[in-house]
Amino acid sequence: MAYTVGQVARAAGVTVRTLHHYDEIGLLSPSGRSSAGYRRYDDADLDRLQLIRYYRELGFPLDEIAAILDDPTADPSAHLRRQHELLTGRIGKLQEMVAAIEMAMEARRMNIKLTPQERFEVFGDFDPDTYEDEARERWGESDAYRESSRRTAGYSKEDWLRNKAENEDWGRRFVEVMASGAPADSPAAMALAEEHRQLITRWFYDCSYEVHTGLADMYVADERFTAYFEQIRPGMAAYVAEAIHANAISRA
Repeated sequence: MAYTVGQVARAAGVTVRTLHHYDEIGLLSPSGRSSAGYRRYDDADLDRLQLIRYYRELGFPLDEIAAILDDPTADPSAHLRRQHELLTGRIGKLQEMVAAIEMAMEARRMNIKLTPQERFEVFGDFDPDTYEDEARERWGESDAYRESSRRTAGYSKEDWLRNKAENEDWGRRFVEVMASGAPADSPAAMALAEEHRQLITRWFYDCSYEVHTGLADMYVADERFTAYFEQIRPGMAAYVAEAIHANAISRA
């Protein structure tokens, strides 16, 4: 089959001028010409144009696309694999953007009033919104999540600063117990584990022992939470998790 430049432009959703430009720079030259000298494209040309459009959609400049398509070591399967990898990566980025937008919408719906400067003052480099979408996906239908959302929606900057101070004081005293050499199932460590559970209950939701041990498991299984504790003191994540479990067992 031979196709005119107009037919190709309409089928591919590009302009005739674009096809002329591709021909001029050697990116996509038609395989034939009519007796009158008009461009004629065949099926192989259309396949190449499809690849060009994929790479353009992914943001590649034309010279790089030409180098990729003219690579003598590449085959059609290699191009498909490459496009699949690139598109999968782009989908991931777009999903992250959508999640960020949804979090912003949720924050606005919940009437969170902290300005960016106030949020930095309260949370520093730790941004709780990083986990908001994941938390909503995991626990959005739970009573605990709804209760936490209801409470935090009304918190002022002063409330968050008070919460921060209480958590920092708890963390300081926990580090002191660790430094003393006391085991994680010692009375002092378990008392602080219980205080941690009560902090959650007072500020966010009713944190049962079952929920608390679930959080403890996440502290060591999720590298993001582990890093949060490890920056306070190396080994703290595992120590806190063990103390929480010991405290729950002691109160069963």
